[in-house]
Amino acid sequence: MKTADSSLDALFQPRALVTSVLAGEALALILALGPAPTDGRLVLFGLASLCIQWVVLSTLFALHFLRHHLSRHRPLSIAWVCLVLLLAMTLLISLIAWQLLSSQVETHDAGPVEFVLRMLAMALVVGLIGLLSYQNYWRARQLAIRAKQLELESLQARIRPHFLFNTLNTGAALIHAQPDAAEQVLLDLADLFRSALRSPQHVPLSEELKLTQRYLQIESLRLGDRLRLNWEVPEQLPEILAPSLSIQPLAENAIRHGIEQLVGGGQIDIHVRVLDNAVEVCIANDMADDCSNSRGHSVGLASSRERVHAMTAGRGHIQGQVTDGRYIARLYLPLEPPSPDQVTTR
Repeated sequence: MKTADSSLDALFQPRALVTSVLAGEALALILALGPAPTDGRLVLFGLASLCIQWVVLSTLFALHFLRHHLSRHRPLSIAWVCLVLLLAMTLLISLIAWQLLSSQVETHDAGPVEFVLRMLAMALVVGLIGLLSYQNYWRARQLAIRAKQLELESLQARIRPHFLFNTLNTGAALIHAQPDAAEQVLLDLADLFRSALRSPQHVPLSEELKLTQRYLQIESLRLGDRLRLNWEVPEQLPEILAPSLSIQPLAENAIRHGIEQLVGGGQIDIHVRVLDNAVEVCIANDMADDCSNSRGHSVGLASSRERVHAMTAGRGHIQGQVTDGRYIARLYLPLEPPSPDQVTTR
């Protein structure tokens, strides 16, 4: 189970690195402003800052070097490893600092053992505070992911009533004139309900595209010539997983807020492209000239965006924009699946 990379990657983001450096400077400032037997507070601040930054940077370097070896452990176990590494680096830097500075800075008869123990005690306190903060952060993150998945379950447990009624009316109208088409409508509807009612999970990208195609086939029978479809899908799709019902809602938005609002109907283009590290699914639809329905698109995409973000651990996302009188929704799915610990499954 690969979890460490995802847990440690946050430490190596620019914002996290800057925060670590500033936190080290804040600690050095506290030490310089605290009760001290020396008047050289500026010198004390400089020395403390130098030692603390060496400890912080060396700990981060060690974690970066060991990140692949730590991939078998759970995130909270990684936090304890970080604490041990912090203490180890503090011990090493303290010994080096004593050797280099003890002869130049007044130590007030403090021996190397006492000096090192003081440094380790401060590192332990700071590390425990950081560990407690991380545990709270991780629990909050898990609860947030679970809340999003509960929302996804609620959304997947139903299909919009207007679509259900329209589909049943379409099937009823075709029973006598085109019985085979009516049967296919009911089979496609059953597939859609099966996907909507199952628990959140990942399915092959090809299966998700076929589900979207079934949905559009149903709408084609209902809308007739008002709906024109253009598919551009590579013959060989990458074998990746997509969140269940991640593409179909985009097509539903294109129908509801685009094609249905046009008296003469319009066209929907579905393009699938394989990029360097992701697959792009683009769904573009015609819309009214005044773009008054763009707000409807945005509202409809909000829940889909949150679901995709949660089930891909933030590596997949959806973008929507109006270009040349058309609404274009782009779904990006990572080529590498998220680790099990990133997305909680039932």
